[in-house]
Amino acid sequence: MESTLPASSAGIQPVDLGFLVALAGAGSMSAAARELSISKAAVSKRLAQIEARTRVVLVNRTTRRMSLTPEGEAVIERARGILADMEELDRLLLGTRQSPKGLLRVNATLGFGRSHVAPVISRFVRRYPEVEVQLQLSVNPPPLTDDSFDVCLRFGAPPDARVIARRLAPNRRLLCAAPAYLRAQGEPLTPAELARHHCIGIRQGDEAYGVWRISSGKGARRRTETVKTRGHLTTNDGEIAVNWALDGHGIVMRAEWDIVRYLKSGRLRQVLPQWETPDADIYAVYREQLQLSTRVRTFVDFIAEAFAAMKSAP
Repeated sequence: MESTLPASSAGIQPVDLGFLVALAGAGSMSAAARELSISKAAVSKRLAQIEARTRVVLVNRTTRRMSLTPEGEAVIERARGILADMEELDRLLLGTRQSPKGLLRVNATLGFGRSHVAPVISRFVRRYPEVEVQLQLSVNPPPLTDDSFDVCLRFGAPPDARVIARRLAPNRRLLCAAPAYLRAQGEPLTPAELARHHCIGIRQGDEAYGVWRISSGKGARRRTETVKTRGHLTTNDGEIAVNWALDGHGIVMRAEWDIVRYLKSGRLRQVLPQWETPDADIYAVYREQLQLSTRVRTFVDFIAEAFAAMKSAP
């Protein structure tokens, strides 16, 4: 005889939403157990109970990893929206802005995250001690479809309209070199002259390696030149590339935020200042489902204010 479940116990229950979102964000049973402070066996048992009630497989399990089924992905996406709506409803009922709390997962690139993001997070958690921040630094930004992070700080606006992208600060890529290098090798006066110089290469992201695009003029008179560079030094770490430029090894193209202190001190000098290189404005990127999250909204506001203060500092 086929067993039946009482109507009150069938399907997804409100208490399941947070568990499923935490499980999906953790990426594995073991990680979810650590985040939820329960045993791995308890995580597996609770998931099995939810799947039994719904009669739908939500997660594919393997020995080392787990992945969401299409049904699981649909449930998790909707659950995040419901939880965000509930959080916003609580805020409205309280009639005041809630103090942020809970886990906030942040991603940033290596050099920028180390130099600029980590110090801001230090001040953020001092002001909001109920927020637990996990900062992960990576060479390249994660795919926009990756839900392992709540906020990603990246250079350039993402092309995907399904995410929220808030511009935090303007940023330019600049060409620069040490004065000693320019004295010894001469200063290029046109983009074409870069071809005879030692150019320090940076392999990052999907950008074409060893190709610099430099523009001048406005409107119909604007023109862009593509320069194929050469050099003896290449790295995937921008901080190393800047240090090589400081040592006089050649010309580097780097974001203004990473070199402005050296330009001000005179240790580096801008090359071809009358020409423009691609913008690299700084953005905070997060999923639409998180736009009502108090901790996400508070953190993005906080870091925007911090970056604005840094930019205006002498």
